[in-house]
Amino acid sequence: MKTVPFDEALTRYEPVIGLEVHVELGTQSKMFCSCSTNFGAAPNTQVCPVCLALPGAMPVANRAAIESIIRIGLALNCSIAEWCRMARKNYFYPDMPKDYQISQYDEPICTDGYLDVTVDGKVIRVEIERVHMEEDTGKLTHSGGATGRIHGADYSVVDYNRAGIPLVEIVTKTVVGTGALAPAVARTYVAELRDLMRALGVSDVKMEEGSLRCDANLSLNRPGDPWGTRTETKNVNSLRSVERAVRFEIERQAAVLDDGGRVHQETRHFQEGDGTTAPGRSKEQAEDYRYFPEPDLVPIAPSREWVEKLRLTLPELPSVRRARLAEAWAIGEFEMATLVNAGILDIVEETVAAGVAPDAARKWWSGEFTRAASERGVEPADLPVTSADIARVEELIASGALNDKLARQVFEAVLAGEGSPDEVVAARGLAVVSDDGPLLEAIDAALAEQPDVAEKIRSGKLQAAGAIVGAVMKTTRGQADAGRVRELLLERLGVEG
Repeated sequence: MKTVPFDEALTRYEPVIGLEVHVELGTQSKMFCSCSTNFGAAPNTQVCPVCLALPGAMPVANRAAIESIIRIGLALNCSIAEWCRMARKNYFYPDMPKDYQISQYDEPICTDGYLDVTVDGKVIRVEIERVHMEEDTGKLTHSGGATGRIHGADYSVVDYNRAGIPLVEIVTKTVVGTGALAPAVARTYVAELRDLMRALGVSDVKMEEGSLRCDANLSLNRPGDPWGTRTETKNVNSLRSVERAVRFEIERQAAVLDDGGRVHQETRHFQEGDGTTAPGRSKEQAEDYRYFPEPDLVPIAPSREWVEKLRLTLPELPSVRRARLAEAWAIGEFEMATLVNAGILDIVEETVAAGVAPDAARKWWSGEFTRAASERGVEPADLPVTSADIARVEELIASGALNDKLARQVFEAVLAGEGSPDEVVAARGLAVVSDDGPLLEAIDAALAEQPDVAEKIRSGKLQAAGAIVGAVMKTTRGQADAGRVRELLLERLGVEG
């Protein structure tokens, strides 16, 4: 597939992006029935006559889902409709039990909002056109092919467990003027939206499980010309892939236009392997879906009192929280992004609140515990270590009872279920050796084994002391204070440090 290098494409064309993000809500039951929404259940075990669209089954709207979407709209600075209706979106896909989807069309519940994102130090306001509610589809699995897609598959099976799960679609207005930052703006916006949903507690936003998915729209035009024809790359399921998809479409569409061709309005699929997009289907217009009001559901009319009550439940916005913590901890944007991307910002903050210095809290969680969580295949927050444990170990380090190496051994034992830090120190005998007597004995033994090192130290080559200090640390299983060992060694040899 022919492409134009990214930087070259931007010398001739201006990118226009638009993003549609689907968020599965974390309600206990589905949008219009009482079926469970738990992820990972056996196929077709969380279904009922309503979500299977059996004759005579009647939907009832989920109040918790409506509350969640109102809170999302408020957090995105949207206007909340005083009256709106659900609609039927008619189209046939094998994973749609009804052959239509209950959604919203011309009467969304949330409109005209915005979300500010920062890219390369520049604040960009992404305007929100609408936030509306709908139900999710089922899941198709294509078997027998090489790509996992329907083309070339021997057969397909469908799991309707996901059908009917409450789904929120957040649609931006067109975003212009971003130039070379367009791919990064797309990624940063989705990341900020993910963090906001998590802060609101409305979804687990696990992109790898499909609870947050992004459709990335892109078109190119020459400066001063009308906007070009857009493509829509569907269901991109990672932040990195959102950025790659936008970047590739810029390169691909630029090649098409350079050759005098025309970009077709179509959906496309992102290929994780090589970072390209492939054609899907021609993009329908709204009239193709034959929208009409859903006759089986009453209109939704949230009172102003209800909306204002929900406004009071909004948490501190993620961007505001990050700025506050970054200032309090004296860290930069990169360090904060590292904590956010690792999913440990909450537990680092909790650890600092327990009395641990910010640098120490970040060190333990971004190093030792992130690695331990990865080895165990769990989230860092699920490890059997508490903020109180970390605070206690830091107290022992500050008192001289532990050094950094011993502290790591203590945490290894705590993670292995051997007890609290104090219990581990007592059981394993891990306290730092603070008595000079045993240290001098270990120093004398090391000097006896390496007499040439003693001569080097006496002659002024103080760096040679490292060999003796290392031998003592080995003898004491790392329980000696290396600084004190060095002091005693130089005193023994009559050398000033």
